[in-house]
Parts: sequence; C-alpha cells; structure tokens
Amino acid sequence: MPASALALVVLAGFIHACWNIAAKKAGGDVRFSCFSSLVMMVVWAPLGLWLGWQQVPDWGPLQWSLVGASGILHTVYFIVLLRGYRKADLTVVYPLARGSGPLLSSMVAIFFLGEQISALGFAGVMAVVAGVFLVAGGPALVRNAHTSEQAIRLQKGMFYGLLTGVFIASYTVVDGYAVKFALMSPILVDYFGNFVRLAFLIPSVVRNPSEARSLWRSQWKYAVIVGVISPISYVLVLYAMQVAPLSHVAPAREVSMLFAALLGGHLLGEGDRVLRFLGAACIGGGVMALALG
Repeated sequence: MPASALALVVLAGFIHACWNIAAKKAGGDVRFSCFSSLVMMVVWAPLGLWLGWQQVPDWGPLQWSLVGASGILHTVYFIVLLRGYRKADLTVVYPLARGSGPLLSSMVAIFFLGEQISALGFAGVMAVVAGVFLVAGGPALVRNAHTSEQAIRLQKGMFYGLLTGVFIASYTVVDGYAVKFALMSPILVDYFGNFVRLAFLIPSVVRNPSEARSLWRSQWKYAVIVGVISPISYVLVLYAMQVAPLSHVAPAREVSMLFAALLGGHLLGEGDRVLRFLGAACIGGGVMALALG
C-alpha cells in the first residue's frame, strides 16, 4: 500500500472514531441518521454541486446505477445495524460487523476483482479481524452467555453482526468499483449517494413532526458533528481506494477501532482494558503488514 494511501486511511480512521463517539453519545435512532444526512446535504452542497456541475453531465447508466446501489446498500446497512442493536448487545454486533466486513471485502476483491495479496498482507487482514474481536471484549463475548436468554441474544448478535458485515462489504466493493474502475469522484459518490439515503430516511421524520422537532433540539449538536466530519472520513477512504488495492484498504479502515480503544473504549462501551490495548496492537500491526504487503 502506498504511503499516501496509508496516511489517508489512518486519518480517516481517527475521524471515523471521533464521529462514532459523537453518534453514540447522541443515543439516536434512524431519525438521527436523517438529521445527519440533512446536515451533510446542506454543509457540503457548495462542493458537491460544483463538482456535480462539472462531472455529472458525463455520467451514464453505469454511474447512476452505482450511486443508486451505494445509497441503498448504505441505508440497508444502517437499518440492519440498528435492528441488531435492539435485538442484541452492541459489544457483539459491532465488532462482528466491523471484523467480517473488511474480511469479506478483501475476499471479493481478491477472487472477483483480480487483486493480489501477499502472505504478509493476508496475515495483516487476519490480525485486523482478531484485533477488532479483542477490542470488543474477546472470549468474554461467548463466555458470558450462561443462560438460555443470554445464549439467544448472543446468537441474534452474531446473526445481525455478520449480516451487517455483508452490507459493509457490499457497499465497500460497490464504492470501490465506482472510484477505481468507473473513475467517479469519491466526493460525488458519497454526496449523491446521500440523496438516495435521504429518500429512505425522511419518512421516519415526517411521520411524527413534533417528536422529530423534540429530538432535533436534543441531538442537533451531535448531528452537526456527524454530518460535517463523517463524509470526510469516508471520502478519504475512497481516495485511498483509487491508489491502493481494495483488499488492503478495507481492513486497514479498522484502524478506527485502534483510535477508539486509545480514546478509552468509548465507542464500544465497557471492556477489559488489557484486551482492548492488545486488540489495538493487533490492529496496528495488521495495518502495518497491509502497508508492507
């Protein structure tokens, strides 16, 4: 992986950890996602519309199909993730999603997009996946399932975590194809995909306007943070995909878990401090292996 791509991914990981902590503090639901998307639409309109004016007239069916697919996959990913959080523990769903997503993305890129990865690079992928698992609590995730109710919650958490990972892998491959092979602007892929997301999210707000206004008053600061900086983190990743293999960039994105662990585990809630830092070390080592491999 080129040093420039690694720098983009590391910076994106730090920003990703920061906005996820803000989103977690907001404690919102799908309407919070709508608020954040509306903020993104307004704040990034000058850049999005300026680039769109130059490039969108040249788009054909392929480009519009990729934008539509990206927007739909991002929306379904978020809905599945939220449902998983309602049915199971975040410390099961989140790490499985973040660990399985990049692994699946790398496998698709290697087997279907013709990318190559060395033994060192593959070891880096596995180290990242293991690190995510340890940051989330490691063996305690399974050991704590003593009762039948806990076992059921664990099974649901594993199901929704892996299903979320499938959608993470799906939008990563679609967006990676858009910027790497269709040569689309990463900014436009994310900005115009946001309009597709809004088409699915706005009904949740207009269904109960008075409740939405109340939520906005309590969550607007966090929505502004997420709406302003979250596009930066993802666009940086898409730019990295233009100059580095997707099979390297996708798992390297999980460096955000390292920053989350170093920030005190706020992203995943309670967890053993030793395991968190061991997991962070695995992620850091894995990212370095990807950079060298």
